[in-house]
Amino acid sequence: MAQITATDVNKLRKMTGAGMMDCKMALQEADGNYDKAIEIIRKKGQMVASKRADREATQGAVLAMVSSNKSSGAIIALNCETDFVAKNQGFISFAQSILDLAIQNDSADLESLKNASLEGKPVSEKIVEQIGIIGEKIELAYYEIIKAAHVAAYIHPGNKLAALVGFSKILPDQVAKDIAMQVAAMSPVAVDKEDVSPQVLEQEKEIGRDQARREGKPENMIEKIAEGKLNKFYKESTLMNQEFTKDSRKTVRQYLQETDKEVKVTAFRRFTLSN
Repeated sequence: MAQITATDVNKLRKMTGAGMMDCKMALQEADGNYDKAIEIIRKKGQMVASKRADREATQGAVLAMVSSNKSSGAIIALNCETDFVAKNQGFISFAQSILDLAIQNDSADLESLKNASLEGKPVSEKIVEQIGIIGEKIELAYYEIIKAAHVAAYIHPGNKLAALVGFSKILPDQVAKDIAMQVAAMSPVAVDKEDVSPQVLEQEKEIGRDQARREGKPENMIEKIAEGKLNKFYKESTLMNQEFTKDSRKTVRQYLQETDKEVKVTAFRRFTLSN
């Protein structure tokens, strides 16, 4: 059997990110062959993955970024089991490498991103390797992309919440970022009134009717009260009609029109890890 030195173990550790004892045992089993040792560690990762498949991965990192020309942007959520791992720089860097790949490849959806090649292997396999190294369930739980004339991204400190916003025209970076921060902070359900689904509108009106009846309002006033409740819903829950978080004297629409009267928000995405 080959003599395994501390230098050998450290070299394999740098190559795989696995623990010192895991590297030593893999090298011993592989009789000092690095390629075989890496394969042993990878297979161990697969075993750990199967054992932890029923665990809940509710912690993690939510990251967003835009392409160099700002015409596309993406959000990913890489989940793990504990906040300790989620805050580890190695885990965050791994999540960032997946996001970089998504932007580089212009991945269309979550499945295509999982199948994309990262360091010579599909992302899904690299995740399995990380499970073996870290010892926790890890999953790529969310991925969305936006394309527009200008896309802005915002990551809230702590990497638990991120937002993307697409615009019809190029804007000053600070203005675009302000709107992405607005989406992150206020969680709108739609861009504008006309973008709210009929089902949601009817649900909100029914809530207004029910509240009015419970308050004993006259039946002939019920619909008018429900419409009033709906207007309040538009103001609170549609992006363009929300109060601007940095200046409550104006709406988001008014803030944008101060920069460019013709600019429109074409889409937004927001994702947060539930507590």
